[in-house]
Amino acid sequence: MGIVNPAGLKARSYYNHIKIRPGMPVFPTGQVAWDENGEVVGVNNMTQQVEQVYANIDRLLAGLGVTRDSIVKTTTYVTDLALVSEIHPVRERFFSGLELPGSTLFQVAALAEPELMLEIDVVIMMPQ
Repeated sequence: MGIVNPAGLKARSYYNHIKIRPGMPVFPTGQVAWDENGEVVGVNNMTQQVEQVYANIDRLLAGLGVTRDSIVKTTTYVTDLALVSEIHPVRERFFSGLELPGSTLFQVAALAEPELMLEIDVVIMMPQ
């Protein structure tokens, strides 16, 4: 277990380059701001959508019987880079006190529904 930030790579306070956890990798479906009925939460509100996405990730983790620390990588897809600053405070709260996972962010033209502003894909290491 541990964190690796190789020399010569740009340091960031909101992710690590490598987070190592033993176990079996699991690649769940990316999470968006849908509630349990498939309705979009927070239409035109990035903060509400990010909060819903992380709540959905918590539900996913609970269903697997693991904790947030099991997440070793996140990939975030956003439709508007100008709103990325609204993601960071929610992400920081979500991972507070934990070793941060590796992280990648992409801008995309669209997601599954026009009202969706972001999707977060996680890689989880399941203990063996």
